[in-house]
Amino acid sequence: MTHVTQAPLGMSPATLVPTQPVTLHINGQDRTLHIAPWTTLLDALREYLDLTGTKKGCDHGQCGACTVLVDGKHINSCLSLAVMQEGSEIQTIEGLGTEESLSPLQQAFIDHDAFQCGYCTPGQICSAQGLINEGKARTEAEVRELMSGNLCRCGAYSNILSAVMEVIEGQKPGAEGKIVMPEKEWSAGAAHQQMPPVAPPKK
Repeated sequence: MTHVTQAPLGMSPATLVPTQPVTLHINGQDRTLHIAPWTTLLDALREYLDLTGTKKGCDHGQCGACTVLVDGKHINSCLSLAVMQEGSEIQTIEGLGTEESLSPLQQAFIDHDAFQCGYCTPGQICSAQGLINEGKARTEAEVRELMSGNLCRCGAYSNILSAVMEVIEGQKPGAEGKIVMPEKEWSAGAAHQQMPPVAPPKK
């Protein structure tokens, strides 16, 4: 019996992916990573820093699930390279508030049931916070238009709008420059504060 051994195909040995140090200022802390230059900000946050609140949806800048704040403005982190954001102030959903002290938007989203599965919620909140920071959204129509890039597959748009409008209309400079929320609560899904609360169904 003849044994035939195939000759080597001459394949070049695998080369290591080139990396470079990148220092990102995220949620008030400097974090240095050694990553490939083509690593997106989204992948740097999720895969290297374990900040998984920022979601990966379409990975093409079409759904808004990966929205974060860079220097106070909202961007799609899947469309930005991490190396491009050195020296910038990056804020993710984890940096907006804590379990003990939620941000006004986070609290408003809870109060208005502005989510169902919750997958898009971090991006929705960061996008809304960016609009508030930029001062571009003052009316319901402007909020709808400027947040149209944030998709909610559960269809919680009316409640999201109510939550965002509550914060926008409740902005007043407080003693420490913080947002002061209006005393009157909105009902879930309300388009304005004058709508009466929705009574629970009788059993």
